[in-house]
Amino acid sequence: MVSLRSHLAKILAREICGITRKILLGFVLLAQFGEHFCLRAAETNFTLTAWFNAQTNIQTWTADFIQTRTLKSLTQPLTATGHVWFAAPNRFRWELGNPAQTIAVRQPEQMLIIYPRLKRAERYPLTGDQTGPWRDALALLEAGFPRSRTEMESRFRILSQISTNDIYELALQPRSAAARRMMPQIKIAFATNDFALRATELEFADHSTMRNDFQNPKLNEQVDEASFAPKIDQDYKIVEPLKQK
Repeated sequence: MVSLRSHLAKILAREICGITRKILLGFVLLAQFGEHFCLRAAETNFTLTAWFNAQTNIQTWTADFIQTRTLKSLTQPLTATGHVWFAAPNRFRWELGNPAQTIAVRQPEQMLIIYPRLKRAERYPLTGDQTGPWRDALALLEAGFPRSRTEMESRFRILSQISTNDIYELALQPRSAAARRMMPQIKIAFATNDFALRATELEFADHSTMRNDFQNPKLNEQVDEASFAPKIDQDYKIVEPLKQK
């Protein structure tokens, strides 16, 4: 019998690697702006400190995004558009497509993945003993909005820090071995003038990447609480994949 841990990993791999149906982790690769150069240690520390300080001022954040999925099996990348809402400390909503084909909502006690066309919803509990790859995946998902340097460095190792044309990019490696097997590296890009999140990237174990380029960001504007409490109609099929063996 396949162990529960292996079962969770297979479920997460299916969810994460989906192109349009599985938007569990929609993160971004920074576009190339020019020739890179390494920062001096003092400048690097100052920029990072200022970025972490700026995170404490974020209450809500919304943006449009362009998602680009690069796969070895395809000669051309796949692209789609969507919208994301974030509310501190850890609630978010991702919608891919217009009208939405996939909706991912992170609530305090559960994660919902909703497929309107299929009239299907998946529920992932975040309480009790739900640990391992599932919790690791959520840590990756929240990497773009760390509440402190201590919090981020407890989950990730900083592999590199690069500045290009007023964009600062961090390359991170998950500390969790289970997370590294799924996603060996994450990149976060932010502006050096206002420290706004511009891009994040996930590199998967097969070296494919998922990239979201954020546009039209809005900081600390009021967000309708209904965004984080989607109504699921009675004709939807609701399943809990983590309970399936």
